[in-house]
Amino acid sequence: MTEQPSYAHLTGTILECCFEVMRELGAGFLESVYGNAIVIALEQRGLKVETEKAFEIYFRQQKIGRYIADVVVNDTAIIELKCCKALSGEHLAQTINYLSAANLPVGLVVNFRRRNLEYKRVYHPLLSCRRVCADPTRAADLVAEGDPVFDL
Repeated sequence: MTEQPSYAHLTGTILECCFEVMRELGAGFLESVYGNAIVIALEQRGLKVETEKAFEIYFRQQKIGRYIADVVVNDTAIIELKCCKALSGEHLAQTINYLSAANLPVGLVVNFRRRNLEYKRVYHPLLSCRRVCADPTRAADLVAEGDPVFDL
């Protein structure tokens, strides 16, 4: 699957950092440990990194809550850190909702629990060249259908 060129370099660099972290630390730590290590690796590459960045959630112009992103890179990409048995459609759908709330184009869901790093790219359904999903509540179903909003 072809990724938008403007995001390919950034997400590639982020993934390189994730692989470096995994090689150096291995599996078995908490998400926060991997998050701290990723911040160091990304900053050493000269990227702008924000951790635990808050995004407000609105419904009919009224604030109804907020989402705290694990890591935001260059005001463009969200990194959602996981330490779970396997990534699921729910993890991907959740990250797409976060992209919508933050109005950012691309996200990476990264699972550090396994010996081999597991990751998925996801895209904001309205800001990418991917097919638009009119019903974001179906995002988990679209994974099973092979929707191009996800790189599986």
